[in-house]
Amino acid sequence: MTGFEHRIGMLRSCYLFLPALALTIAMLLNMAKAVDQPGTQPKQFIYILRLVPRLYSDANWTKDDKMAVDRHFARFQHSIQTGELILAGRTSEPGDKTFGIAIFEAKDEAAARAYMESDPAVVAALMTAELRPFTVALQRKNP
Repeated sequence: MTGFEHRIGMLRSCYLFLPALALTIAMLLNMAKAVDQPGTQPKQFIYILRLVPRLYSDANWTKDDKMAVDRHFARFQHSIQTGELILAGRTSEPGDKTFGIAIFEAKDEAAARAYMESDPAVVAALMTAELRPFTVALQRKNP
């Protein structure tokens, strides 16, 4: 093989390699752009709700307390319909041991904290709430 033939072979290889390289670079740039744009994917959070000690006994619940919990539940129902809330529930234990959780999506931690702090049960000081970043790893599909 002459030097000229060798160079022609190298050029042919480059013509085959360059489109693949360009495609790979374009894909990497798009991936980097998606990572750099905050808020493109909502993040998941969980908040843990605990009753205040006054409400450990069912006898201590007032009409206003019950109305606030009704608003809390109605808000969760609305959030399920809008797709913001992934799931919510509570343990079936006595008041001093029970706790609830809400797993939801928000654009960032500030939005998640605002959602948690505006929960009617938190606003009414019936429950305390603790926010944590969260990721749903597996989720059962409804039949």
